[in-house]
Amino acid sequence: RSIHKNISGKEAFLLYQSYGFPIEMIRDVAIETGTDVDIEAFNQELKKHQELSRTASVGKFKSGLADNSEATTKLHTAAHLLNEALREVLNDKEISQRGSNITPERLRFDFNFDRKLTDEEKQKVEKLINEKISESLSVELQEMSTEEAKESGAHGMFDDKYGDKVKVYKIGDFSNEICAGPHVKNISELGIFKIKKEQSSSAGVRRIKAVLE
Repeated sequence: RSIHKNISGKEAFLLYQSYGFPIEMIRDVAIETGTDVDIEAFNQELKKHQELSRTASVGKFKSGLADNSEATTKLHTAAHLLNEALREVLNDKEISQRGSNITPERLRFDFNFDRKLTDEEKQKVEKLINEKISESLSVELQEMSTEEAKESGAHGMFDDKYGDKVKVYKIGDFSNEICAGPHVKNISELGIFKIKKEQSSSAGVRRIKAVLE
């Protein structure tokens, strides 16, 4: 088996901070591909971030995203809508993000589901998201403890790796998720959501590629 470079603590933290990937998921994927994650270094990065967050003034701290362009920010926000729309249309509250890759051009969203979506289901997901966008819902950020986030019904992988405080982004009464950001202020900015492709990613995981027009 070929030997791959291990994922450093900084690289793991970038995945966690920028895309909201739980460290457990990063480690599982690493193991599957024959690599490992420096958990100790990740925890040091997390601690540094928490200390910086406590001392930094509002608006000064950067999210750590490699690309926080307007287009990427819009697609990142749209991923929250997609996550909730899938739960509602497929009537499965256990659906959650299993990975994502977002560029200024498109979003790629992986989620746990055991079959191909029908054309009708894809149309319903698109329709629901675009209906919500037309409602001009505001995106609200709240910082709270992990316990408070859990009680609020926020979606996320609850474990002690989050630290003392988490960021919860609420989109009207539709979406409520733990995430690092960034997001638009109001989803009326997003435009029209369109699914370009839906396919298998791995066993029990589907992948959607979508754009905003």
